[in-house]
Amino acid sequence: MEKNNHIIICVGRQLGSGGHDIARMLAMDFNAKYYDRELLNLAAKESGFSEKVFEQNDERKGSLKSLFGIQLPMFNGNIYHSEISRESLFQFQSDAIRKAASEGNCVFVGRCADYILRDMPNVVKIFITASIRFRIDQILAHKNVTPQQAKRIILEEEGKRASYYNFFTGKKWGAAESYDLCIDSSILGMVETEKLIADFIRKKFNL
Repeated sequence: MEKNNHIIICVGRQLGSGGHDIARMLAMDFNAKYYDRELLNLAAKESGFSEKVFEQNDERKGSLKSLFGIQLPMFNGNIYHSEISRESLFQFQSDAIRKAASEGNCVFVGRCADYILRDMPNVVKIFITASIRFRIDQILAHKNVTPQQAKRIILEEEGKRASYYNFFTGKKWGAAESYDLCIDSSILGMVETEKLIADFIRKKFNL
């Protein structure tokens, strides 16, 4: 890799796999900016729409949630009432991702970043999975729910995430052929999994 090129790490993750924590560790390891929900704020700034619009429709496909009560941009003193399509919100977010990726080393979590940045140099695409037991335990550690409820949360949220990704990319979320490396974090644990991924990235880019 040429010295003047920066590294772009795109992390897809199953719910409860520790993907967010691993992505943060990768950002520290490669002195990179970390983007997860921060992308919603960037997209809001790029589009002029309230961040709440992006928050309520984050990684979800289907009809837009109601915009009632959400402050939209003002034009000539009047609220702008133009229809906002799901595709328009995706485009605003895509523009924000491309802009962030052009500015230096960065780690993106989800939001189809691997697809949006597919034509940029020095992009590495990672997918983090884990056993269902591991993921349920992660949910139980953060939410006051039963194991059955935790599993339901995982299935429901991953269904939304997969539908969003599949719809906008035309690919299958979590399918190995979409990524450079797929890894099960429940085998080595999050810290050792991050080290393995970081080593893979260094070897890929001859760092």
